[in-house]
Amino acid sequence: MAFDIDMIKKVYAQYAERIAAARKVADRPLTLTEKILYTHLWDGNATQGYERGVSYVDFAPDRVAMQDATAQMALLQFMQAGRARVAVPSTVHCDHLIRAKEGAEKDLAVATTESREVFDFLASVSNKYGIGFWKPGAGIIHQVVLENYAFPGGMMIGTDSHTVNAGGLGMLAIGVGGADACDVMAGLPWELKFPKLIGIKLTGKLNGWTAPKDVILKVAGILTVKGGTGCIVEYFGEGAKAMSCTGKGTICNMGAEIGATTSTFGYDESMERYLRATNRADVADAANAIKEHLTADPEVYANPEQYFDQVIEINLSELEPHLNGPFTPDLATPVSKMKEEAEKNGWPLKVEWGLIGSCTNSSYEDLSRAASVARQAVEKGLVTKAEFGINPGSEQVRYTAERDGLLDTFTDLDATIFTNACGPCIGMWARVGAERAEKNTIVHSFNRNFAKRADGNPNTYAFVASPELVAAIAISGDLSFNPITDTLVNSKGESVKLDPPAGDELPQKGFDVEDPGYQAPAEDGSNVVVAVSPTSDRLQLLDPFPAWEGTDINGLKLLIKAKGKCTTDHISMAGPWLKYRGHLDNISNNLLIGAVNFFNDKTDSVKNQLTNEYGPVPATQRDYKAAGIGSIVVGDENYGEGSSREHAAMEPRHLGVRAVLVKSFARIHETNLKKQGMLALTFVNKEDYDKIEEDDTIDIIGLTEFAPGKPLTLVLHHADGSEERIEANHSYNDQQIGWFRAGGALNIIRQGQASA
Repeated sequence: MAFDIDMIKKVYAQYAERIAAARKVADRPLTLTEKILYTHLWDGNATQGYERGVSYVDFAPDRVAMQDATAQMALLQFMQAGRARVAVPSTVHCDHLIRAKEGAEKDLAVATTESREVFDFLASVSNKYGIGFWKPGAGIIHQVVLENYAFPGGMMIGTDSHTVNAGGLGMLAIGVGGADACDVMAGLPWELKFPKLIGIKLTGKLNGWTAPKDVILKVAGILTVKGGTGCIVEYFGEGAKAMSCTGKGTICNMGAEIGATTSTFGYDESMERYLRATNRADVADAANAIKEHLTADPEVYANPEQYFDQVIEINLSELEPHLNGPFTPDLATPVSKMKEEAEKNGWPLKVEWGLIGSCTNSSYEDLSRAASVARQAVEKGLVTKAEFGINPGSEQVRYTAERDGLLDTFTDLDATIFTNACGPCIGMWARVGAERAEKNTIVHSFNRNFAKRADGNPNTYAFVASPELVAAIAISGDLSFNPITDTLVNSKGESVKLDPPAGDELPQKGFDVEDPGYQAPAEDGSNVVVAVSPTSDRLQLLDPFPAWEGTDINGLKLLIKAKGKCTTDHISMAGPWLKYRGHLDNISNNLLIGAVNFFNDKTDSVKNQLTNEYGPVPATQRDYKAAGIGSIVVGDENYGEGSSREHAAMEPRHLGVRAVLVKSFARIHETNLKKQGMLALTFVNKEDYDKIEEDDTIDIIGLTEFAPGKPLTLVLHHADGSEERIEANHSYNDQQIGWFRAGGALNIIRQGQASA
């Protein structure tokens, strides 16, 4: 039986009535996305339609999921909210704090020792507040959610940008910051700007070496890393129905890389098969009873141009395997063009590592198809030219794959089986020699490939591909290897060709596991004590941020003018910094250390206006804070792209940054800044970015009349005594302006609880 089956049945029980109300106000057929949104309105049945990309709407998500790195801050905030128990089903998953180095057994033992304080904290908070806890080694959050909690037509939020993975089971699953999760766990509505809709019609059928991963790699090439911002992507067509549930999850997962709010598919037979295979026949039966509501109305898919804001069509029968990268997940190259592109751009052709896993591609089917390639290599006398690493997605997947001989196949090629955890995908990889910063190439089945992300080496050229293509390229050791056309020479000197991969969508003998790693919370957690040592360097209780002073903000120093791509990895790095995710002051020492300073093209080197010397960004900002001086950060396009990590918003807030002014924001980061009581501003004229000078002191005018749709004025005081005025837009509504005035959304929750 599924977790929370009563909640799921309750959601389904109101579907018909709520969709009827939505169809009445919309006065037209509905997409699947609209059905799920309208059935999850905070106020119940729809009484009005909403304008896409304009209307702010309150929703009631069904559940919350948190991974250990972001759960620390989310739960530290929840502890301040004054609630005795979470208001919706919630879970914590320990998958980020486990470093990949020697192999699963040793690495897991090291992690449980090194991070025991954090794991114990998360376990005790979960126990106290009614939160399901998945222990270290249980698996990667999004694979575990897909196997246990995702259900068609549901809505969930999670403190990780790849929460969207659950769209593979027909959910609207959306990545958020911890403050948003805190709101929902506290029983409050969750606000989202009603999204625009992108429809992607899949025709034909995947074949040969082409995999579901290639669909999203192709889409990323079309839409770029910001083409989905403010949108939900809905996939449909015969090609979608022919795809497995976990394949759909892969596509939805990497929708985060195009900036999409989330992605989803309509309920179909592949989802039913997956539900039944993962011991959730009761959910499948309940979904079947309302299945007409769990996909778009027929008219929508028959005439998609009338119902979506943008429509893209991809013929899967003609789709070619892709490799995306390096340094950005939207640089899409068909495998047949890689040799030409690599030689033209100077990308190293020799591949040092092939890595399979991450929340994107670590299902049983993924391992099965990759293992079929590895098995051929063994049988045909080939050896891997690159090193090879595997991260299974969950203990259930790992146990079943071991039982069925898949892991032995990998180890026959000298692959290292790492823990059921994120590992190299999020920088938790103790890669030998990375500190030498040598130029090299790796291929992986992960989702992101920003500079330094996997191993901390800025000269690692990382390319994203399907697990089966990663296996083939690792065996060849050559980035330009095309398994469709090329041959390899085996140990006997014979030329051999790899056959297209073949694998099982679901294990033929069914899934099995001895200990999935789940810990249920106490029925009554009132006597559970959550202790945080005041001398800990891993955990730190939070103090409320100060409220707005009630005046315009004057005398801000420019901290940094970031040049080019500035993701959340640049603002708050992962890797070794993950250990400080529960200690705001300590992790603030990584603030913007990866951002490139416009004025000297260096990272972590900015001018301190108090000393006129260059120094690290965090140290410079701490000097400003000590002197009682606020500051401002200026950025380029799509600022805050990438992870949902709210630390990228909390760190500047903690150290005294008052505003972030950019050409454009990534959705989650903009919301995170608002939640923490900061000013998230965009240039009215993007050319004004060029007017910001290194020694500027800046005033923000108009805050006493701060109102939705009303721009603010910034006065730039240049070092030569001259002044310039520029206009800045914002997207704050009345509620969000309230967050700013109170000093953060959590302060409002706390005040409300105190007065209750």
